[in-house]
Amino acid sequence: MSDRRFRFGVQAHQAADGRVWTDLAQRAEELGYSTLLVMDHFGDQLGPVPAMTAAAAATRELRVGSLVFDNDYRHPVTLAKDIATVDLLSGGRVEFGLGAGWMTSDYEESGIPLDPAPVRIDRMEEAIAIFKGLWAPGPFSHDGEHYRITDLEGTPKPVQHPHPPVLIGAGGKRMLGIAAREADIVGINPSMSAGAISREAALDSTAAAVDGKVERLRERAGARFDDIELNIFSYAVVVTDDRQSVGEYVAGRFGVTPADIDAMPYALVGSPGEIADDLRSYRDRWGTSYFTIMADAIEPFAPVVAELTGT
Repeated sequence: MSDRRFRFGVQAHQAADGRVWTDLAQRAEELGYSTLLVMDHFGDQLGPVPAMTAAAAATRELRVGSLVFDNDYRHPVTLAKDIATVDLLSGGRVEFGLGAGWMTSDYEESGIPLDPAPVRIDRMEEAIAIFKGLWAPGPFSHDGEHYRITDLEGTPKPVQHPHPPVLIGAGGKRMLGIAAREADIVGINPSMSAGAISREAALDSTAAAVDGKVERLRERAGARFDDIELNIFSYAVVVTDDRQSVGEYVAGRFGVTPADIDAMPYALVGSPGEIADDLRSYRDRWGTSYFTIMADAIEPFAPVVAELTGT
């Protein structure tokens, strides 16, 4: 069983105006959620950095972060400064999520070249070294295949030491290996190799698939494993007293069996008590203690947060 205590995040990406956004952040804090996280795509969503800044300014303890920044969309020198600035202005409340990019439509619509996955991952791995180097004391240099940095002193420095917690979402073998070496928080993700949410991703969301990913992470992390916080983004949350019939419906939408849904951490279906019991069993099985849900479930899921947070 993991010794880590439960905490919960909310992923949100839209707001009609500033008041709606800050109200959401304040409500998340009131309900006991740990973190408000913003995704990074070019569709109908707020820009992550200003949204994180506004949420932090409207709250006192709520952490703010990204789930996750696509490394291809910004030069790491620029993003390192932005993240350090938000960490400074928020008093050290940033979680920095980074990924290599996966959504094909983002690249097609923006005109940003979609390089093969190995190239994107190479570039992200270089960027991680740059972020950490610029957030550390003293000037930093890097001479890599994708980036060249020469005696640059990263300023401002973040409040958190040695740097804001780095979250890497990982579903494939290589990403799990990088996360094992570099991440403070690892999001155990289904594969998105198809470049879109697909049946392949659903089949890679089963409990057996999570078993394999966590075991690979454990092997690659070695002695570091106990220092890594494990995150699950539960993208389907239905709080209901009719677990069986709703679970059958959700299973049909995912293209898996109801038994798969019952044991799948990415789909949480049932009463607050049933879901709380599921999350305890997942932590016992995998060590997953940090769960993120979509903002549309923030109120119905709140009793689970109240029951489990800090336990």
